[in-house]
Amino acid sequence: MQTETNKNYGTALYTLITVFFFWGFVAASNGIFIPFCKTHFNLSQFESQLIDFTFYGGYFIGSLILYFASQATRVDILNKIGYKKGIIYGLLISVVGALSIIPAVQSGSFAFILTSFFVIALGFSLQQTAAQPFVVALGDPAGGAHRLNLAGGVNSFGTLLGPLIVSVVLFGSLSGQQEASIESINNLYLILAGIFIAVAIFFAISKLPKVTSDEAFEPGLGALKFPQLTWGMLAIFVYVGVEVTIQSNMGALLQLPEFGAYDEAHISQFISLYWGSLMIGRWTGAISAFKLSKSAKNVMTVLVPFIAFALIMLVNYWRGNEVNNLYVYAVCIAILVMGFFFGQEKPAKTLMVFGILGALAMLIGLLTTGQVALFAFISGGLCCSIMWPCIFALSITGLGKYTGQGSAFLIMMILGGAIIPPLQGLLADATNIHFSYIIAVICFAYLAFFAWKVKGELKQQGIDVEQAELNAGH
Repeated sequence: MQTETNKNYGTALYTLITVFFFWGFVAASNGIFIPFCKTHFNLSQFESQLIDFTFYGGYFIGSLILYFASQATRVDILNKIGYKKGIIYGLLISVVGALSIIPAVQSGSFAFILTSFFVIALGFSLQQTAAQPFVVALGDPAGGAHRLNLAGGVNSFGTLLGPLIVSVVLFGSLSGQQEASIESINNLYLILAGIFIAVAIFFAISKLPKVTSDEAFEPGLGALKFPQLTWGMLAIFVYVGVEVTIQSNMGALLQLPEFGAYDEAHISQFISLYWGSLMIGRWTGAISAFKLSKSAKNVMTVLVPFIAFALIMLVNYWRGNEVNNLYVYAVCIAILVMGFFFGQEKPAKTLMVFGILGALAMLIGLLTTGQVALFAFISGGLCCSIMWPCIFALSITGLGKYTGQGSAFLIMMILGGAIIPPLQGLLADATNIHFSYIIAVICFAYLAFFAWKVKGELKQQGIDVEQAELNAGH
């Protein structure tokens, strides 16, 4: 990997992570758009979930298209155009998808809606394939996971603010109690298309270093000869799957008498806390991306997660959600802080710590009921929060000229978000929704195993992960 000389990597990094914010923003709009489609098109619950299925599937297909196009032309297309242009082209593809939502809603064709979401996801696939290794390349590779944590924290902030902004656009208020009109849906996607265009222009005029590989392209599946990538692909599949499935099945779990028998109108604070948990962990993990003294980092590692928690509580309060029953979750956040200190800012060790904590939390949720079990399951969001950057950075370490291809393969594995939740649903139908969370235990156990396995694989290639991380200037 070769990075064009640029003294101000900080400015380039902050420019780049703006796109991560809007990925989170759009994820929030999807969550509100699904109920509209269910009512507007008179869909079953399964049919309404095809929007998420199509969206995650679009990531997979988009990465496949990029791979096969590179094979057909015998040129690494992303390497040839550069990561910056890859992000710009991805944004423009997403503009087409967002604008096509408007005639799709007017037409009354749900298939047209799914096609539009597929196009948006194709654009996102190209953006993510380019942006993830770009962030890693902007500085010392040993700090790549920390920079991805910073980007992920910005993404989570977009997810937190998204429901507020989208509720105002669709319903004219923060509570979102009334039904969205077709006109308000049109306005939402016109705004999103405008945002995509604005960010594309922003990237086009921004001075970002050119990141490319100067080694010759080799056709085939060259990246798969690296075991860290093949194990990492399964890890990304499992990670995205467990992150999505914990939340996707939580609504049904909360309806059980032993979990409070909540109706659909009173579960939003728990769903919000789950997604907010991802922000808490990512903000905490992002501290290492800044040049702070050791004592300042220690203080921030304690303060930042509780500041993020307070912000989540405030957003829920603004939305009219009950928050008094959420204060006890501070205990889970305290455990998160201890986990970060134990991980010592090392991606492999941190991933193992949170993989083990995630498996233990899911087991506690399985073996208990009530608030203890509920908050144990929700804390899966804290454990998932820092996994993507750790897995991604470790998986592309040492790939050299295959970094672009490896990145595309990893983005393909977002497909786990479309596969694992239905698998848990099938198990729930065969047994019960509570027991089905054994799926989450298995997923976290594999992620802890991957952390141990990838460290050994990299050592065999002469890459001392711990030494590289210790010398990262922390």
